[in-house]
Amino acid sequence: MASDVLTCSLLRTLAATKPKGKFLELGTGTGLSTAWILDGMDDASSLLSIDNDKKFLEIAQEFLADDNRLNLIHTDGGEWVSENKNAKFDYIFADTWHGKYLLLDDVLAMLNKGGLYIIDDMLAQPNWPDGHQEKAVNLINYLETRADLILTKQVWATGIVIAVKK
Repeated sequence: MASDVLTCSLLRTLAATKPKGKFLELGTGTGLSTAWILDGMDDASSLLSIDNDKKFLEIAQEFLADDNRLNLIHTDGGEWVSENKNAKFDYIFADTWHGKYLLLDDVLAMLNKGGLYIIDDMLAQPNWPDGHQEKAVNLINYLETRADLILTKQVWATGIVIAVKK
């Protein structure tokens, strides 16, 4: 499910706050949010975007391949996180299960001090399966307990949470 235009606009604006930044997107999809993040990044920044669906990545590659700031990787998010635990980023958009509901602590450990952690789809959606609302609530509750994050929850777009690492 692609991010909505309001979320994408916010992603672009927040990307502009990280000059020379290292960006990570977990869940490229077809590249819609990727394009917006790239639009907000300066020329000295880099974006690593990961997805496990080769067909989606081929679409993103077709439209975004000319951008030398972008590295698209076809792999399982969980495997990538497990193999790259020492990587550090200034901005992480977790738009898939890994980094949001799975391996959350590992992904948050990748965040530099002052880095942004962004998730969307936190407001109930009509297409959510039974029990998913509880997962979203539990995720937000957990993030609120972390002393190393400053958190803002937005009841806007599809429900966005932005955290900054202390």
